Amino acid sequence: MSASPLARTDAENRQPERAAGTAGRFVWRHTLYLVPGLVIYALFCLWPLAETVRFSFQRWDGITEPRWVGWRNYLAIFTDPQTLTVFGHGLIMIIFYAVLPLLIGLLIVAIMTRIRIRLLAVFRTVLFLPQILATVVVAVAWRWIYAYDGPINALLTAVGLGHLSRAWLGDFDTALNSVGLIGTWINFGLCMVLFIGGAQKIGRELYEAARLDGAGPFQEFMAVTLPGLRGEISIALVLTVTNALRNFDIVWNTTSGGPGTSTLVPSYLIYEGAFITRNVGFAAAASVVLTLLILVLTGVITRALRQRD
Repeated sequence: MSASPLARTDAENRQPERAAGTAGRFVWRHTLYLVPGLVIYALFCLWPLAETVRFSFQRWDGITEPRWVGWRNYLAIFTDPQTLTVFGHGLIMIIFYAVLPLLIGLLIVAIMTRIRIRLLAVFRTVLFLPQILATVVVAVAWRWIYAYDGPINALLTAVGLGHLSRAWLGDFDTALNSVGLIGTWINFGLCMVLFIGGAQKIGRELYEAARLDGAGPFQEFMAVTLPGLRGEISIALVLTVTNALRNFDIVWNTTSGGPGTSTLVPSYLIYEGAFITRNVGFAAAASVVLTLLILVLTGVITRALRQRD
């Protein structure tokens, strides 16, 4: 005996509900596969981060019982001129680690859009090489280059500028800039590779149209190349700004923060507070401030470039 038309209609109406419920359970089952990764992430990232925030409100030498001090560690950071100078060094590093590599990468791409370079893969690999070298190797090599009897001073002497020779990493006036230029050498290859990849997806007809309209090299770059690389510029700035503010290994292997405190950067200050002066609470507070600074700057960069899109 066949079902009535009313019964069939009711059954048909329920089928989408069952399908939706099945889809919901299907998605839920798949999210269970994320649980192991979330547990590992929480164990090795979120929990240490929470502990760092907790220690930042305490005075602790890493051995004895911690003592709650509230906001004193943060007040020490924002009222101590030397600590503020150290964070100022971190901001200066952004110029060398992010701004200069960005400009050099854009310059290389601007030239490549006007002329054809043979052996592009070899050229790209050679310039990207500093990015994949161990930072210890880079630091040792540049420490020799900057030495008083190194190649830079030898070249200055050879061209009659020997009076400019100095121990570049041991001079209060040049040490910070010298360390920063190492970061420029490391990071410009990353920017270049990102920009070359982005430029290859820009249609050639856009360049041809700009040239037909009488655009010169600069107008062509501003009207075609730069807008087409906005996404790559955002990625490059986020990566390089982060590298600049968390820079530690280059400073550690070249100057160890010296001479004096002229090359002391936030990451080295955190290491010094946690493992040398045994002021773990202050180091934790500095870590939180540095993390927030990185998040704010990268957030501003991402939002600004997204709004322009």
